[in-house]
Amino acid sequence: MNDYFSPHLLIVVLTFFLAGIVKGVAGMGLPTVAMGILGSIMSPVSAASLLVIPSFVTNLWQLLMGPGCLALIKRFSLMMLGIVVGTLAGTWLLTSVDTEYASVGLGSALILYAVHGLWAKPLSIPGRRERLLSPVIGLTTGAINGATGIFTLPAVPYLQALGLSKDNLIQALGLSFTVSTIALAAGLARGGAFHLGNVALSALAVIPSLLGMWVGTTVRERISAAIFRRWFLILLAILGLELAVHPFFL
Repeated sequence: MNDYFSPHLLIVVLTFFLAGIVKGVAGMGLPTVAMGILGSIMSPVSAASLLVIPSFVTNLWQLLMGPGCLALIKRFSLMMLGIVVGTLAGTWLLTSVDTEYASVGLGSALILYAVHGLWAKPLSIPGRRERLLSPVIGLTTGAINGATGIFTLPAVPYLQALGLSKDNLIQALGLSFTVSTIALAAGLARGGAFHLGNVALSALAVIPSLLGMWVGTTVRERISAAIFRRWFLILLAILGLELAVHPFFL
């Protein structure tokens, strides 16, 4: 635990403050930013373990902020089950494969997320296909979550394609992210990667995350969300590229 103080602790605090700002402005992105930055200074499995508590707190709040919580849980129960199963399977890779390969996987996921956000056209999925697609999307999202600590793809574009109202979409994303976080914590604990020192530092990271969210919601009222999102995705792609190619130049 002592190793986390001084510069290391400062980087962690600043990372979650920045990630909180992004979530406050865009409504999501805290785990993506945190994993991207922390993955460049520590192993992806260590970064994922620090992500658990601040991600859980912020996403649970997002889930519970509206009245449609129970209805959304019932509607997306198969998707959530798929996320749990996929994540538990994926964390085996995160906790057992070589750190260099995990870094490549994390970087590739960041690039894919950024490219999709920058250039992919919005999708539209008819309601009759939802029951078939939800568990598949859940399993895929869970596998990526477990292997990289990022749980936005393909869950986010899928939920956006269902034509949910703005409030229901925000809550549905909160539900997906909350379940993903709990499943990731369970998978890390099963793999022996969720240690007491990580829990303490992860809990500490809640404070800068919430402060960042407060700043982000204030910033959102003063800047163009579209411009912010574009530059955020560009920087994320650059960060992902560095993570993906770095192991090959060591």
